[in-house]
Amino acid sequence: MYAASREASSRAREALSAALTGSDTVAAATGSELFAVVAVLDDQRSLRVALADKSVSSSARAELAERVFGGKVSAATQAVLTTAVAQDWSRTRDLVDTLELLGREALLRAAADRGRITAVEDELFRLGRIIEDNPDLEQSLADRGKPADAKRALVARLLAGKVEDVTAQLVEQAVTRSHGDVSVVFDHLSDLAASLRKQIVAHVRAAIDLTPQQRESLAGSLQRLYDRPITVHVQVDPSLLAGVVVRVGDDVIDGSALGRLQRLRQTLA
Repeated sequence: MYAASREASSRAREALSAALTGSDTVAAATGSELFAVVAVLDDQRSLRVALADKSVSSSARAELAERVFGGKVSAATQAVLTTAVAQDWSRTRDLVDTLELLGREALLRAAADRGRITAVEDELFRLGRIIEDNPDLEQSLADRGKPADAKRALVARLLAGKVEDVTAQLVEQAVTRSHGDVSVVFDHLSDLAASLRKQIVAHVRAAIDLTPQQRESLAGSLQRLYDRPITVHVQVDPSLLAGVVVRVGDDVIDGSALGRLQRLRQTLA
């Protein structure tokens, strides 16, 4: 995002924080309604352009949002939307993408209020790995030519009764709007959940699964290194032969046998 959109996004997020009163019911409704608003804006180009048109006064844009959505969404959602459209956005897409992000944050806040955000975070990570390991499923979910209703039905069949309600909503929205690698979107959602818990995520690939003691030891070492609480997500990758590869943000720590062999080959070459 350019500077104008970053400032606009910050103000919209402040409006979301003010609108959510600590009730999981309010947060859940706001998240679901923001997703519905995003779906409308995706379908109606003229409306999303008008709501982000900087040549029109902020009050006029807010009035337009009230005419279109007033009475159809809750007061909390309307407050967030009104604040968002009153800002100056660098690009129309930034407005829509920010509303999507705020919808995700609201749903995760609902999970946190219910004491279930850790479960949601773990489910999102595991779903990302399942999809990553199943190319046919990933292709089906990422297929832009596939109708959104068909994707929703597929997600419903896969997840029915197996995950938290918030996880199911986040997954359904992600696969119907995603324009790329679906498993990566799930990783971003998992990271967002961790950030709301004031944690950073370590994505770990290990030749064999780590024991609870090994996970705890690794998390402790990384916490000392980064001076922040760490959530460790482990993916088993036998191709590493032995050891682990740890990714925290842009940092990669390769302690695998495969990595050592590759470095040795480079040295000999």
